[in-house]
Amino acid sequence: MYKVTFKTPLAIAIATASLGLSGAATAQMTMEQRFAELEARIEAAEQRADAAERRAELAEQGQEVTSSSPASSAPAAATSDEDIEERLARVERQASGEEGFSFNVYARSGLLLGEDRKSIDGGPYVTPAGPLGGAVGRLGNEPDTYTEAILNYRMQFDNGAKARYTTMLAAGTNSSNDWVGDDTNLNVRQAYAEFSDLPSFTGAFENASIWAGKRFDRDNFDIHWLDSDVVFLAGTGGGIYDLQLADNWTSNFSLYGRSFSDYPVVNRENPGLDGNSDTDNLILTSNNYFGNWQVMANAMSAADNDERDIGVGQTAADSGWHTMVAYHGDSFFGMGEGSFKAALLHGQGLGAEVKGLGSSGDLTEDATATRLAVYGTTYLAPQWRIAPSVLAEVSDDRFADGDSYTWATLNIRLANEITQNFEMQYEGSYQYMDLDPNGFSGREAVSGNFGKFTIAPTFKPDVGGFWRRPEIRLFASYTDWDAELNGYTTEDSFGNDGFTGGQWSFGLQSEVWF
Repeated sequence: MYKVTFKTPLAIAIATASLGLSGAATAQMTMEQRFAELEARIEAAEQRADAAERRAELAEQGQEVTSSSPASSAPAAATSDEDIEERLARVERQASGEEGFSFNVYARSGLLLGEDRKSIDGGPYVTPAGPLGGAVGRLGNEPDTYTEAILNYRMQFDNGAKARYTTMLAAGTNSSNDWVGDDTNLNVRQAYAEFSDLPSFTGAFENASIWAGKRFDRDNFDIHWLDSDVVFLAGTGGGIYDLQLADNWTSNFSLYGRSFSDYPVVNRENPGLDGNSDTDNLILTSNNYFGNWQVMANAMSAADNDERDIGVGQTAADSGWHTMVAYHGDSFFGMGEGSFKAALLHGQGLGAEVKGLGSSGDLTEDATATRLAVYGTTYLAPQWRIAPSVLAEVSDDRFADGDSYTWATLNIRLANEITQNFEMQYEGSYQYMDLDPNGFSGREAVSGNFGKFTIAPTFKPDVGGFWRRPEIRLFASYTDWDAELNGYTTEDSFGNDGFTGGQWSFGLQSEVWF
């Protein structure tokens, strides 16, 4: 057991604030780890408090802080009451997390092997419907290493205003090697500044925050078990959050830019002048909340994108629109404790890529798509929890006149908490596909079914809920699909040697977030 000693009232206040912050951020830690962290925070707080009290005593005596005084970050000069109060306030803000540096992570890494003990294709988007957004269950179906490191620095000013700067680095690879060289891709996926609590903001703007830079939109949400965002708005631009337009109505507005770069342009009047071009897709967004309801509208414009030749005599759209109506429930579909989310999305032209908004420049001006996303989580019994999800889409004239794509995924994740450090996870995933590319990119019309079942013994520092990490899993998965799907295209995994369906795969994986 850890013995905790408090020396000063200030240390008690700072330690209490620190414990309140760390309680949410380290819910997955053991009690001993939390006491150890608390003890370290208290020791640091006591040192700062002792130094501050010494500075105050010296200031009252009109003395200067010299090299013989206790070590501190104070300058070697007379210290005023105002300076002391400001520095103590900053210490308290840093201890509470309102100011200073923080670090967040998402990471997964694992090995996925086939029956021949060789690496096997996989991933939530491995099926022919995958490039259209048709994800399947991810448990026991991920062969990659993917990491995100998020660096934040928070500031708070004397007038109450707050600022945050965020940088996010991400990298991914399918190689099992420790040094992957050209096989990795390190990206700066976010780099932005955000201001809030600005004292000059009043009325509808009183609780609003503004931002600019490259970022993921704050209000994106996903179906974790499919590794699929329900809606993913990202790019470079700026916006404002949390305008209070009425008692039960808040709204966000943003302008994002995304690049469609280096695509071939066909000069139909003079083919000898064919070349490359690029353009920016601008996305103007209004995201509105009415209690549990969310209503999102997006307009898109990509100047000159209609010069893009996407094959089969089609040119790409240079505009589009998108809308989403979602409900964020605070129960399990009204049947018990838990949560659920449901969303209906529709888009046309550039908006027909209804998940990754503005990310595809290959859509025709007549392209339409409608998607349904539903998922929930609850406990069936004290040690049994379940998370069902449905993701389905219908789209037409997507890349060529007359094409049509229909797919639907049903996924169920089940977990049995056996001890405080071990649980059994199970996942069943089914997907139906009816895909008719109408000649686009040499693809063939196919229709069929895909299925996967996974058993995964899982170790955790502390079980209890679908959102607790880190965890380490072993797994065995059986995957099968209709043979007709192997003929959709030669560019995907289906039909390749050793990947034709009706097979087992095995592996292990870690997943971490904090």
